[in-house]
Amino acid sequence: MTMPSRWPAVLQAVMKGQPQALADDDYPRWHLAPVTGLMNDPNGFIWFAGRYHLFYQWNPLGCDHRYKCWGHWSSADLVQWQHEPMALMPDEEYDRNGCYSGSAVDDQGVLTLCYTGNVKFDDGSRTAWQCLAVQNETGGFDKLGPVLALPEGYTGHVRDPKVWQHEGHWYMVLGAQDLQKRGKVLLYQSADLRSWQPRGEIAGHGVNGLQNAGYMWECPDLFELDGTHVLICCPQGLAREPHRYLNTYPATWMHRDFRYDPATFTHGELQELDAGFEFYAPQTTLAADGRRILIGWMGVPDGEEMLQPTRENGWIHQMTCPRELHFREGKLWQTPVQELQQLRQTEHSWQGSADNAPLLDATRLEFELRADAPVKVNFANTLWLSLDEKGIRLERKSLHNDDMLTRYWQGKVTSLRVLCDSSSVEIFVNEGEGVMSSRYFPHHPAQIGFEGASAITLRYWSLRASMVE
Repeated sequence: MTMPSRWPAVLQAVMKGQPQALADDDYPRWHLAPVTGLMNDPNGFIWFAGRYHLFYQWNPLGCDHRYKCWGHWSSADLVQWQHEPMALMPDEEYDRNGCYSGSAVDDQGVLTLCYTGNVKFDDGSRTAWQCLAVQNETGGFDKLGPVLALPEGYTGHVRDPKVWQHEGHWYMVLGAQDLQKRGKVLLYQSADLRSWQPRGEIAGHGVNGLQNAGYMWECPDLFELDGTHVLICCPQGLAREPHRYLNTYPATWMHRDFRYDPATFTHGELQELDAGFEFYAPQTTLAADGRRILIGWMGVPDGEEMLQPTRENGWIHQMTCPRELHFREGKLWQTPVQELQQLRQTEHSWQGSADNAPLLDATRLEFELRADAPVKVNFANTLWLSLDEKGIRLERKSLHNDDMLTRYWQGKVTSLRVLCDSSSVEIFVNEGEGVMSSRYFPHHPAQIGFEGASAITLRYWSLRASMVE
């Protein structure tokens, strides 16, 4: 077996970069993050042969988006993870400019990756191939090459295959852009994962009456959940609204009736999936017990990501915690998976005026907050949460200047569950009715304080570290 020419450079980058990343106070202690370089989209999330497998977009050679491999972790319980051999490198003509996002399936006992091979040309144009790779005896993956070329009627922006099986047939949704620069979701069907037939456009601009839906839809994920079908997608080019779609690109969902034959998806309005500062490209899988589990990238492309201070230490970005999904009351609910409770240490509780509440160590923390009147939560003088009868305001300073940036969750708040790591905060509203995921970069050691005359009830736990082996 000939070693790819970039393998030595990747190995050297990891050997040099990992000690520096792990020594960074901002490096997460229980979230997944790259050992060096840049990590973004979760890929190939699957329960296979008794373990969860999570692949991820990874540039081990730098904190930018120029060189995209697939890294690989696995876990028995979504808490303790271990490194697996790198899955994909852009070393073939059909994926020379990046092994872009995709999914994983169990094909008759063989772990099989479905991904996009990205190819850019000297004249500025591009194309995309949907490709397969299968796991070998050493734990790595052998590429089978392209199985679907760029379809007619679309630009070179066709990518991110999410594949599943239904009644003996394989199905795939793809994010796409048509020749009029409008975002779409395409559906394909196959008997063998190799030969694919188009079934049409099932969502996007101009489909089912949806208008002004952006110029490109990325990372589609279609699944059945609690009696309905949910489509998660990341539309690029949505107009910002006063209280939602405030990130450069949002992650969204919509639901209703999906039919395989004829292939139709009759859906309602787009809804924002996460109202925080950093959340994009989520992917879901089915657990062995039937739960639908989601993990997202706690980042946003083309925003302030390249100003994040962790780049000085040779790494950037992290994943969200794993979340269980449910659909009820016309809403998509997200809650931290129950396995994360293994991280809890001694439980503490407190009641009284918010102004008198104890300061909490923010480094590895989970807390539950209930309040009967307005209250403010100060995350190390770096991130501020204001809770009142209208909902939540989350504020932080821009990394570019001193401007204050704000995100909102609107509605009646009865409780908050907040998960903190070294440089991240995930806020679950009303047991998962809403979520706000954000990075922040405090001075360490960081503390959380509470402000206001209202009475509050707190339960909180320090969380033990859970590093990847």
